[in-house]
Amino acid sequence: MQTYERLLDVAGELLADVGIERISTNLICARAGMTPPALYRYFPNKYAVLEALGRRLMDRQNTVLFTWLDRHAPQGVEALGDAVEELLRATAQVTSAEPGAIWTLRALRAVPQLAHVRIESHRLVTDRLVGAYGPLLPEMPREVLWRRLRISVELGFAVDEMLTEEDLIPRDDLFRDAAQLLRHSLLL
Repeated sequence: MQTYERLLDVAGELLADVGIERISTNLICARAGMTPPALYRYFPNKYAVLEALGRRLMDRQNTVLFTWLDRHAPQGVEALGDAVEELLRATAQVTSAEPGAIWTLRALRAVPQLAHVRIESHRLVTDRLVGAYGPLLPEMPREVLWRRLRISVELGFAVDEMLTEEDLIPRDDLFRDAAQLLRHSLLL
């Protein structure tokens, strides 16, 4: 498992250096100091590496969300709303700590073979959010709640991408304004 994680770290760093189009299993092997057959024990091709990077990032981000839900959902909708900025900031910390994370996020959007990783993760997160919000908003039809939360998940994902790409909006303003939008998305 240590070799697997090391390969992902190296691949993430390399992805940040060369981009989605230029990364290859040969480049990953060269940087990791291993032979292609050793890498192929873990990954059959570069798309498998990118998928593993995406899954690892999504899993780490999801862990932050699930912990956040466990902490704030018992206190109600207002507490969840008041803590949205905290969630956005914690997710951004996970993203910034992950080697090549912004390029991994870009790959999850740009490479058709990887879209399922993002979509599956976002649906899982939406289902967990519905589980937490549903009892707190019993008057809201479940399909409306799911739809609004699914849109909110995409908005949160976009904010995470914007933090590394948009230099015209100060980070604190982006966190604050995005949290305000997300807070109100359920209560309209």
